[in-house]
Amino acid sequence: MNFHVLTLFPDMIEQAFHTSITGKAVESGRITLETVNIRDYTENKHKKVDDYPYGGGAGMLMQAQPVYDAWNAVRSRIAAQTEAGSKLRCIYVTPQGKPFTQEMAEELAEEERLVFLCGHYEGIDERVLEEIVTDYVSIGDYVLTGGELPAMVMMDAIARLVPAVLHNEESAETESFHRHLLEHPHYSRPEEWHGRKVPAILLSGDHSKIEAWRQEQSVARTKERRPDLYEKYQTLVKTTTWLMRDKVLHMDMIDALNRGSAKLVYAGAGGVALQEKKTGRWLLAAETAKAAEEMVSMLPDTGWTALLHQDILLKAVQERNMAVGVAQEFRQVVYTRGVTLPVAKEWTLRRLDGAAAAALLQEAGILKTEISETGLVTDSFFGAFMEDMVAGFIGLQQSGCMGALYVREDCRRKGIGAALEADYINRLLRVGRAAYGRIPAEKEAAVRLQEKLGLRISKTPVWEREFGR
Repeated sequence: MNFHVLTLFPDMIEQAFHTSITGKAVESGRITLETVNIRDYTENKHKKVDDYPYGGGAGMLMQAQPVYDAWNAVRSRIAAQTEAGSKLRCIYVTPQGKPFTQEMAEELAEEERLVFLCGHYEGIDERVLEEIVTDYVSIGDYVLTGGELPAMVMMDAIARLVPAVLHNEESAETESFHRHLLEHPHYSRPEEWHGRKVPAILLSGDHSKIEAWRQEQSVARTKERRPDLYEKYQTLVKTTTWLMRDKVLHMDMIDALNRGSAKLVYAGAGGVALQEKKTGRWLLAAETAKAAEEMVSMLPDTGWTALLHQDILLKAVQERNMAVGVAQEFRQVVYTRGVTLPVAKEWTLRRLDGAAAAALLQEAGILKTEISETGLVTDSFFGAFMEDMVAGFIGLQQSGCMGALYVREDCRRKGIGAALEADYINRLLRVGRAAYGRIPAEKEAAVRLQEKLGLRISKTPVWEREFGR
């Protein structure tokens, strides 16, 4: 992540950002920060950047020229190095903007570069805002002396979502606002302080009871302090309950809601629609024709990809002449036993570089594009090694679904596929993640492997395909 801040007070940004976790991220190179003093770009010999507003009124206004020239200098430098110059997102921090939320932070964290524009006085000449600003964002309904503090708040929230910035990668998924809940209370040593004791349950060592207690505390705290979030949480609970009626068929949707990797778009009496935040893919489930029609009617006109969990959705799409290409039919597979699987020790199983996995897939004619373009997570691959040779591997899709299980043709029928999948399931269980995947419905060998490992297979298929009117 590369931050560029247009400001009248660069030292204010620099001093704050080079401390704590963000400071370490800058030192390691995971984040870069460029501060640009707008005053350096004024054509006024006194370095003046403000003037009286037309029409009168109190206060001064930042002029368009120095702001534009500062922004253009940043854009030109970036364009000389990358192709991102013409696609820069420029965020103007203003009380008039869209409220900043955790969901927005997650979206912005996907960008490679962000420009923040910090205003002062009564604001900035509207003409330059119209020309360079892509996002108007507010951190709350109050007025500050300048945009530096809001920019730092947003940058901090975004930076901690950049991979490897936080040492504990799970913490970003378990803290406040996860599933619309506030975080549970925390306690540390000593066990008693000022007559207040640590709740006994936290000292019990029973992790299942501890997690249940924390969930109860999160719900109670949210209901008391943030009834607006509690209402959203209740909707989420009802939606999850509906999906759990066929857990195996809907596990991808349940997992997406639990991890916050998809946003809930539709939750009617007879159906649920989600959209994955990273890929934009739609996940649709419906038990009535009416719900299927309503969901299909709200989908965009341009091309999109969806995973349909019932045939009535496939029919609704076909009736609207939205289908492009042939639907791929899969069966959902889910490991529900909760105990680790035995793994054969004949091979060495360890993390595999994504580039190496891509090379093997391309060699086999399975993959025609870069792994990063297929929805596979590049650092999620684990390989089975026979001496120095990679005999096979397995990875994870951005959706959280196991995928890309592959074994070299000359290494098959040796139990390598079973060992890879069993090992990967165990890894997911250890971090509290759901272990599930999809297999082509017609491939008997894939079905037999899932049955051998004890995974449950959905009774009905799901269909994935691209659509567009």
